[in-house]
Amino acid sequence: MTATSIALFNNKGGVGKTTLAYHLAHMISRFGLSVLAVDLDPQANLTSMCLDENEIEDLWSHPSELIAQGAAAATLPGMGRVREDRTVADAVRPILEGTGDVALVEPVSLKPGLWLLPGSLDLSRFEDKLSNEWFKSFAGDVAAIRTTTAFHRMIEHAAAAVDADIVLIDVGPNLGAINRAALIAADSVLMPLAADLFSLKGLSNLGPTLREWRRNWQHVVLPQVPPGISAPPARMTPLGYVIMQPEMRLDRPVKAYGRWLERIPWVYSAAVLDDPDPSRNDDQYRIATLRNYRSLMPLAHDARKPMFELKAADGALGSTQKYVQTCYREFRELAENVLRLAEVRKKAEGTAG
Repeated sequence: MTATSIALFNNKGGVGKTTLAYHLAHMISRFGLSVLAVDLDPQANLTSMCLDENEIEDLWSHPSELIAQGAAAATLPGMGRVREDRTVADAVRPILEGTGDVALVEPVSLKPGLWLLPGSLDLSRFEDKLSNEWFKSFAGDVAAIRTTTAFHRMIEHAAAAVDADIVLIDVGPNLGAINRAALIAADSVLMPLAADLFSLKGLSNLGPTLREWRRNWQHVVLPQVPPGISAPPARMTPLGYVIMQPEMRLDRPVKAYGRWLERIPWVYSAAVLDDPDPSRNDDQYRIATLRNYRSLMPLAHDARKPMFELKAADGALGSTQKYVQTCYREFRELAENVLRLAEVRKKAEGTAG
């Protein structure tokens, strides 16, 4: 079975995109599906949510440093060599340094049915390389095509290695070359939004850009890809959007929130879906509205688990436990809707429990 890939993307930062990706990955895994989370944001925030600092330090350390420290974790099981390729930045390093093709990184197991392709701050070095090779790929330059498809082939290998049903790709909040290569590798795009001017402006920029990337890839580059190189179809189908409610403040009245919220369906239909008559669309593309769970985040961070898995032992007592149950219901409904829209078949009949 080929994995279905979904990129979580908004070119406005600070809307809770990585938190959404983390919790959605954990919730979907509860449905008996194999989930691969991929951190393609050079800030590596998803990785920092999934792993503790010691694990991240190990991943980001150069092999020579690990040898000097005598770190057994750097050695692959059953093999007498140091593991060199452990993050997405390690995967593209041979391309960046001109020494070879993309390295195939093995995912890190977070729990049964859930894996992570770890991110790295070093991934930002790949931005200029991807930018330079994009237009070269229009002319059929094979090296440029290999560079542009590196993320797709890395994800394809990792998904096959863990028999993933669904791949969730977390990307940074911009329209740069790294995100272009990441989104081209996605079957669909899920957009977390805040009800404010900046999210609406981001939507108006995002829609035309996605269509341009899709058109250039499908009609110019894809027909020139050599048979030996696996290349994505660059569907990037808009899946819908999730409203991330803000923490209400005295300087941001509810009335202002409602005003921006009312505009989102129109802007989404016009800019993202290119609907010639967006006025006839209601809010049918809103997948869910998630309330602000800021009070649960510190507990979840300390317990290193999703907010909806917090127990009394983690400090979720009394009314807080009821809030955890509400969080669980909202993310479960969100996961069900995402799976339905993405047309992902369950391997197990059971529901999230």
